[in-house]
Amino acid sequence: MTKRYYVVREDILPEAIIKTIQVKEMLSRGEALTVHEAAERAGLSRSAFYKYKDGVYALNELERERIATISMDLDHRSGVLSKVLSMVASLDGNVLTMNQSIPLQGFANVVISVDISQLTGELSSLVELLRSQAGVRKAAVIGQG
Repeated sequence: MTKRYYVVREDILPEAIIKTIQVKEMLSRGEALTVHEAAERAGLSRSAFYKYKDGVYALNELERERIATISMDLDHRSGVLSKVLSMVASLDGNVLTMNQSIPLQGFANVVISVDISQLTGELSSLVELLRSQAGVRKAAVIGQG
């Protein structure tokens, strides 16, 4: 199922949605150290915050977040995956999720989701660097959002 997004004027949003955004902003600015503290200050229950937090974004926050899904076939040797993850981190990519198959016939498929909003350089450059890494048989972007 494809996720659909809407741009909605703040004055018609339910109060819980507005307060969820306020809590997220307080946390990101460091005005509150915990969800409990921020939710209390905003007048929102923690359960309501957790219900909405992953689906509510300020428009500028949504524009910054970019995620790429990269599939790779890696040799089944010690250190190959570690070097790949270090390479992503060295370019300011942030690995969000990782799924690895059981190694068969000397290699394993690894799929990573990477936050590329702060990536140094282009995604295509990262993929080329991954392909040139010893132990990486194949690397390709299979999704980007």
